[in-house]
Amino acid sequence: MSTHIKNGAHFAKTVLMPGDPLRAKFIAENYLVEYEEVSSVRGILAFTGKTKTGQEISIMASGMGVPSIGIYSYELYKEYGVENIIRIGTCGAYQPECKVGDVILVTSASSNSSFGSQFDIRGGSISPCSDFHLLLKAYEHAKKLDIPVHVGPIYSSDIFYDQDPNFYKKWADLGVLGVEMESYGLFLNAMRLKKKALCILTVSDSFVSKEELTQEERQTKLNKMFELALTMVD
Repeated sequence: MSTHIKNGAHFAKTVLMPGDPLRAKFIAENYLVEYEEVSSVRGILAFTGKTKTGQEISIMASGMGVPSIGIYSYELYKEYGVENIIRIGTCGAYQPECKVGDVILVTSASSNSSFGSQFDIRGGSISPCSDFHLLLKAYEHAKKLDIPVHVGPIYSSDIFYDQDPNFYKKWADLGVLGVEMESYGLFLNAMRLKKKALCILTVSDSFVSKEELTQEERQTKLNKMFELALTMVD
């Protein structure tokens, strides 16, 4: 019995998970065929359909932040038979080589979130990662599609408007590629439930160059990431 997703909703084994419900709707309308809306509980839209090459796939929004994706990814994995969740979202770049519009394949997520404290690892720090096979598959598919990608770690933050505008430099100095708000929770749920997860990001703004996508572009100009993610279903 799910609390936050329509009971009995049908999901494919692989779910693409953007944060924004309208982004999920946009992907379904423009990239899927024979799709239907399968859940809209609390305004979080979910769709199941087929790719244009005939593979079944689902798209569902996660909302913003670790707690939100923590809820939805847990229920998808636990109650709906989902095996693979691929977060597709935007991030702010910490490194100068990561330009606005570039695609990042995430290897691991650091965080200031307390989400990992539930595992009581006695003061240790857990560093959740993408599934290697999904990561390798995405990297190989990106090469075939001629989509340049950056591969590396990101920072999942609970804070969007940080009191210290230069705090990002601490992570940048450690080689972290950028910041977003969800991957840490997704990766930990995949670990605990023995499932698979991956995160593919588009750089929407740069802490280095101060460039950024417009609000409209954040809805519609993420095509390379969408096209790559849709190749991840067998």
